[in-house]
Amino acid sequence: MSKQNNELKLKHLFDGGEWNVYDPSVLNLGVGAPGTDLLEPCCDIFDQATAHCLKNEKVVNQSLIFQYGPTNGTHKIRNEIAKYLTEMYESPVHSEDLIVTTGASQGLHFLLSTMIDFNGYIFVDEYTYMIALDSMKHFSSLTIVPLKLNDDGVDLNDLEVKVRDRRFNSEKKEFWAIYYTIPTYHNPTGILFSPTVCRGIVELSRKYDFLVLCDDVYNILHYGNKPLHSRLLSYDSRTDADYVGNVISNGSFSKIIAPGVRLGWLEVPPRVQPQLLRSGIINSGGCFNNYTAGIVGSLFELNLAQPHIARLYAAYKDRMLAVNKVLESELPKTCKCLVPSGGYFIWIRMPDHLKASEFLEYCLKHEKITFIAGPRFAVEEGKGEQFFRLSIAFHKKEKLVDGIIRLCLALKSYMNIVKT
Repeated sequence: MSKQNNELKLKHLFDGGEWNVYDPSVLNLGVGAPGTDLLEPCCDIFDQATAHCLKNEKVVNQSLIFQYGPTNGTHKIRNEIAKYLTEMYESPVHSEDLIVTTGASQGLHFLLSTMIDFNGYIFVDEYTYMIALDSMKHFSSLTIVPLKLNDDGVDLNDLEVKVRDRRFNSEKKEFWAIYYTIPTYHNPTGILFSPTVCRGIVELSRKYDFLVLCDDVYNILHYGNKPLHSRLLSYDSRTDADYVGNVISNGSFSKIIAPGVRLGWLEVPPRVQPQLLRSGIINSGGCFNNYTAGIVGSLFELNLAQPHIARLYAAYKDRMLAVNKVLESELPKTCKCLVPSGGYFIWIRMPDHLKASEFLEYCLKHEKITFIAGPRFAVEEGKGEQFFRLSIAFHKKEKLVDGIIRLCLALKSYMNIVKT
């Protein structure tokens, strides 16, 4: 065992790995992050926003941006986020319901450590965001339970049976269990949960009193008809006679402004907000990202964030539509692809006798293309071997189209070699 840490002097999250997304010799179709071309304007717009924010701090605010911030974030930043989301969602988002975080991953960890009985359960879709699973597994006393996923969202019958059979009364925490999901342009499948499924989830959460945490990081990235409701939380209406408050929207600017900003928000019901704001971790340090939140507040106030987000949206839409068009004509007919109407990801199923991990090796060898194989997104050992996920976010459209054409050709060749 080494007694010394090795400093690798990395420049970004994907640096130093076998499949560095910036390595021109390999086309990485697995990375769920905006590309360099989309982040280029950030230096200029953040320069302007920082100057605006710090001038205000120096002149009128006693430099309080450098102080421990209010636990839920300053009113200014919460108001700017709420105003923007209200416009984009076309439904009210109230500043008093928001808690500033450092992103959706930290929001998940914060809720697991604060609201869920440590002898309880985490219900997840049978395929879900792989790094969320990694985070959940650190809470080793919690039991992770996978749920069947249909083309319109989680299977409500499966959810009810598994919740009903495990329910217990927690004496230590507000909730005995949590259902973690990505109902709007699901990761990895791209599914948009139907209104029927969304309403069913809310009904079951009230009936069995478990928490629903929605990773709402792709919600404004709709490339066809806008969903009836932009987030599942809207179905948990406070005007309902049986409303208690069982749904939380977990948002982030990572996909729509820049991942390095490390800023997000939780939109929470009145039932849980006091417990979250009394948590020791937030009381000790105050607002999780007070300085950057102030800068982003100015970014919105100066109308710099809005056109930047619109530019990313337009690029993502152009890329997704172009990739879907190629897949429609070039993907082998024995493979299945649910065409996403928004978000980042495309989920492809090969015939049952094939394994995505083996095709990945073939594709890397012959076309220098990588992606993420299905088992990485599953709780159950050996599940998802026929699936793989593609991302449209990082590369320019022309590079994506060329890569998808070559991937489909490689898949046809591979299927001719590996026959039943």
